[in-house]
Amino acid sequence: MTGHERIVRNPAGPAPVRRPNSVRRTSTIDTGWPGGFGQPVVMVGRARDVLTGPDGGPPKILAEDSFRIGATARREILDISVEPHRPSIDVLVGARGGGHLRALLAEVMPEERVNGSPLYLLLDDFSGASLVAGWIWSQWVNDWQELAQQSGARSTAGRGGVMTDICAGFEQGSTALMPDGSSNRSQNSAEVPSLVNPDDPEGWHNLFDHAPVSMRRARRIDVWRDGGDVRIEVGFQDSGINPKGGRTAIHEYLVHAVARGADLVLAEITVDPRILPYRECPNAAPNADKMVGLRLADFRKSVLETLPGPLGCTHLNDVLRSMAEVPHLAAHLPH
Repeated sequence: MTGHERIVRNPAGPAPVRRPNSVRRTSTIDTGWPGGFGQPVVMVGRARDVLTGPDGGPPKILAEDSFRIGATARREILDISVEPHRPSIDVLVGARGGGHLRALLAEVMPEERVNGSPLYLLLDDFSGASLVAGWIWSQWVNDWQELAQQSGARSTAGRGGVMTDICAGFEQGSTALMPDGSSNRSQNSAEVPSLVNPDDPEGWHNLFDHAPVSMRRARRIDVWRDGGDVRIEVGFQDSGINPKGGRTAIHEYLVHAVARGADLVLAEITVDPRILPYRECPNAAPNADKMVGLRLADFRKSVLETLPGPLGCTHLNDVLRSMAEVPHLAAHLPH
């Protein structure tokens, strides 16, 4: 192993206790399979923004959104409902995660993107969460990928299952690649504790678990002021319920950042990979420095332009893109 090539297996643990005078956004998308392996999924998304006052204590809820989506194994939306209801939501029925869904979102729900709503984060995250969800079956079923193929499901990852150069982890020559360009099935993962801190049980919204097999994408964004700076901490985890009843994670990142100026331009960033499947995956972390000098508000687009292919990590790029909502969260902070 050279450079940043290393296995990372260092769970971050529970969320920190909320800081005084801070805003926190938490979001989860939990995927279950009511009909069993290889069948359509049900995804429950929940997100919440809260303000913590100068003395800490119970949070003040600023916004809350949720969705319920039924989708095919090919990640096509069969039905969708959101709370609170939006009249335009039914337009998403028939759309497929990864199949230009994000462009459709921007077209039919522009106000959600402009306002940086929790719902927009959830819907934007459907593509990534639905892509990784099936991994949890690797903990439950032997030869799960072969069984999925036998059921007629085709991989929607990469380019029809060919992963070469889609990200740093799958760069040409990576140990993550098989000779045909598919992903190596020998992956690193780690058991993880609950994200809820027992010293701050209100630090997360109410979590949801499907039974018995469930996969969760979880995010936490903390924002607070430090003099003239806005400081940011982002936590990201893909984990699922394992057969022992605990949780096993395949992806986890922590990001610390500083933004400055009226436009909240990124001034500093540190990416801390905690759990990743392949030894080459951490190679993307130092490239986040390329985002320094860019406005957070533009991150949903500029991250994809600045960190394409092997320069980025699919999941780290999603972490960075979520920072586009930081200006909306920071607007609630006292000066």
